Amino acid sequence: MEFANPGRAPYTERERELIGARHAQRARAHFSRRPGYRPTPVHTIPRFAGTHTAYVKDESARMGLGSFKALGGAYAVHLLAQHDPGGPPFVCASAGNHGLSVARGAAEAGVPCVVYLGDGVPEAFAQRLRALGADVRRSGGDYDASMAAALHAAKEHGWRLVADSSWEGYTDVPLHVMRGYGVLFDELADTGAAPTHVFVQAGVGGLAAAAAAYARDRWGEAPRIVVVEPEGAPCLIESARAGRPVRVAGAPTALGRLDCHEPSLIAHRLLSRLADLYLTVTDEQARAAARELAAHGVRLSGCGAAGAAGLLALTPEARAALALDRTSRIFLVGTEGPVEPK
Repeated sequence: MEFANPGRAPYTERERELIGARHAQRARAHFSRRPGYRPTPVHTIPRFAGTHTAYVKDESARMGLGSFKALGGAYAVHLLAQHDPGGPPFVCASAGNHGLSVARGAAEAGVPCVVYLGDGVPEAFAQRLRALGADVRRSGGDYDASMAAALHAAKEHGWRLVADSSWEGYTDVPLHVMRGYGVLFDELADTGAAPTHVFVQAGVGGLAAAAAAYARDRWGEAPRIVVVEPEGAPCLIESARAGRPVRVAGAPTALGRLDCHEPSLIAHRLLSRLADLYLTVTDEQARAAARELAAHGVRLSGCGAAGAAGLLALTPEARAALALDRTSRIFLVGTEGPVEPK
């Protein structure tokens, strides 16, 4: 499924104030002072998918946590702790890597952290959180139950909620998270290449919005921004169609970290202006993209390769509409390694 964005508009100074290259550089300066920080590698693949070059940012070893998420929650915690160093504990819900990032940031800030997990999250993941000093609590069958428990605890105890999605009345912290994600795009810019196209996968849309804002701020209106979602969880494409955030029923998908049925409010608002095209991919297309990248020495999960899957799945009509050809330079984000984290 493909949907050309009718709301595409120029990047504005207001959006630059919210998120963009300057914020990414500030976040990068923060992480550069952390002992575990180093830029993750960029794999250069000539003639990938009929283009001139694909640049694949490999986040599989990011700061020992294994995904791009290491940048977001930890940076939000840093900013919150800097503003109120003696404040109450942090709390979040997690079904993947967000909890590890929040726990790492809280440990560095010396502030307690509570992470709610669904019953289906393996105990090995809970042990990794405890090793970072988090208080891990089980909260029901799935991520939605965990999020409800984290929200309740934040309200009941006055704890500081760190979520990577946003909704009416809750936007500042998720914006900090997105600014943290900007670090990886600032590192990508170190290659010296200016992309003609950026393909980026999306769950609630935080990473995709960070990509779009950074690209528009750094390289202007020329790069085409393509948002890639699982066929079973097309919340951003359906929200773009509706012109407002909508919740989708969805269908089962193996792309677990992208299996989001409702978009982040601020991500939707940014992408509805800055993205050029939304498209969906099947689980098999994502797995095939992972195999294709592995043949080039880049080992990712299906989720990690979903942006590349979008590139590989483009129809001839979409390629023509995007002016994508053998001269194109593509930025892709390998968001996680081949071992599916739980």
